[in-house]
Amino acid sequence: MVAVFIFIISWTFVPSSKLMTMNSTGPIGVFDSGYGGLTVLKEIRNRLPQYDYLYLGDNARSPYGNRSFDVVYEYTLEAVKELFSRGCPLIILACNTASAKALRTIQQNDLPLLAPENRVLGVIRPSTEVIGALTKTGHVGVLATEGTVRSESYAIELHKFSPDTRVVQQACPMWVPLIETGSHMTDAGKVFIKADVDTLLRQDPKIDVIVLGCTHYPLIGDYIQSVVPEGIRVIAQGPIVAEKLETYLKAHPELESRCLKNSKTHFLTSENTEVFNRNAQGFLGIEIYSEHVHF
Repeated sequence: MVAVFIFIISWTFVPSSKLMTMNSTGPIGVFDSGYGGLTVLKEIRNRLPQYDYLYLGDNARSPYGNRSFDVVYEYTLEAVKELFSRGCPLIILACNTASAKALRTIQQNDLPLLAPENRVLGVIRPSTEVIGALTKTGHVGVLATEGTVRSESYAIELHKFSPDTRVVQQACPMWVPLIETGSHMTDAGKVFIKADVDTLLRQDPKIDVIVLGCTHYPLIGDYIQSVVPEGIRVIAQGPIVAEKLETYLKAHPELESRCLKNSKTHFLTSENTEVFNRNAQGFLGIEIYSEHVHF
């Protein structure tokens, strides 16, 4: 994902008999292990409503956060191939775990063989490009899944752009299950969330910026902001990713011209479609009709 490049972006392509031709024209693909990527899709659609989008949620195998690097890579590659097979010239991995554990391998090893004219981008690099400018103390906290924390991706990427910024991370293994079951705003759910936030802040009282390092977390962003001390900013990735994507498309007109512009969005899920439709509506606030995809 370089300065004008915007996400932990590695350019990725994967071999598959289902893949479209090298210069295919189609929707922008957005992938997540579950529902969290819908928070990114929402911000992208708000900023760039003219494009077509194809969202794929691997809900049947979610969450990815506790899975090994090899498994996350395997699952993510399958999703990338599926979206390429449906004509997507550009894919956003709207999943921090996939961005941390699979993106670079896909970009470096698979993409050149599969579809060298296509691109696969992530969500970590865009965030780390701007975080350093947001902190006044030089101390940043990251709340994320265990997989993202173990990868050290935020610390590594942020060091490239803001080497003097100190990064402290806290894994929040209960948050995705709480959000996906709708239990995040129950009394018990709030206890788990606040406990992890407090643990992060105890590690470094100088933190003045907290990054929500999982695309599910914006759904509890307001609550997190309400339980941290005054002066701490809680940052969601969606608006940053959307802005960076707009910049990226302007800088790559040869790719931008291959992105369909009919303002249409289609949804794919590896889960039961009725379950996905019901839960996804809570993320986007619109009625959704999805298609089942089998891996």
